Amino acid sequence: MTLRYSRTTMFAAAALALACGPAMANPAEDELVVNEEMTITTKAPAAAHLDGHLSEIYSGWLFREDETRKMQRDDFDNPNFVFVEQGLETWDTAEGTENKSCADCHGDITESMKGLRATLPKVNAAGNLWSMEDFVNDCRTNRMGAEAWKWNSQEMKNMTLAISLQSRGMPVAVEIDGPAAEFWERGKEMYYTRFGQLEMSCANCHEDNFGNYIRADHLSQGQVNGFPVYRLKDAGVVSIHQRFVGCVRDTRAETFGAGSQEFRELELYVASRGLGLDIEGAGVRP
Repeated sequence: MTLRYSRTTMFAAAALALACGPAMANPAEDELVVNEEMTITTKAPAAAHLDGHLSEIYSGWLFREDETRKMQRDDFDNPNFVFVEQGLETWDTAEGTENKSCADCHGDITESMKGLRATLPKVNAAGNLWSMEDFVNDCRTNRMGAEAWKWNSQEMKNMTLAISLQSRGMPVAVEIDGPAAEFWERGKEMYYTRFGQLEMSCANCHEDNFGNYIRADHLSQGQVNGFPVYRLKDAGVVSIHQRFVGCVRDTRAETFGAGSQEFRELELYVASRGLGLDIEGAGVRP
């Protein structure tokens, strides 16, 4: 699907920029400690490839209200964990023509999936860039003989949440060189490309205006280390690509689909902007 460009509505973009206006709120001076035992890095010096763009990086958690930040501090208060439990149950459930479960091949999720989320998306053995959802569906179709899940289905979100949780507290570790370099470069190009009638890029909000407000929305740097997240506005779990779709639509453009090659490449680039932050595993956002 092709994104539409328009140069006839610059006044709309200007109006939106004014909405970012003088209202400014810095990221909270706060520390994320989960269950009173695990400290999550939410602020760090920017990676070398961001030189000239950002000097310091911040998790989206630091741009949230006190009550929202509090939800992430205790798993009993975190609304994600209803869905995590469902994902863990599915992990042990045999399905498909092979009558296999995830556990039959991978064993205990705590050990086998530890660190995986921190490295994704990554290039697979065939040279394709895959997100976590691709790996999940590959196992379902080729090992279990089960039907693939839709990218933003509740079953997929439950499973990706359960897997992501096993990397909580581990640093983002995506590879951006070697076989990943061409995908990363295309993702970077997309990040800085203006789309839609408002002619806005990802960078216009999340690099140029983070800390400002668009209406009541406190703009973060758009980091994805907390995803999948429970989004209070949606009263449910939201995937990385689901949020990409929403952002592009906000520019009044036709968007790529969740799971598209374009969004996998964008996911890699955006993930690389978070090198230095920790995976939050089960983030909560407004």
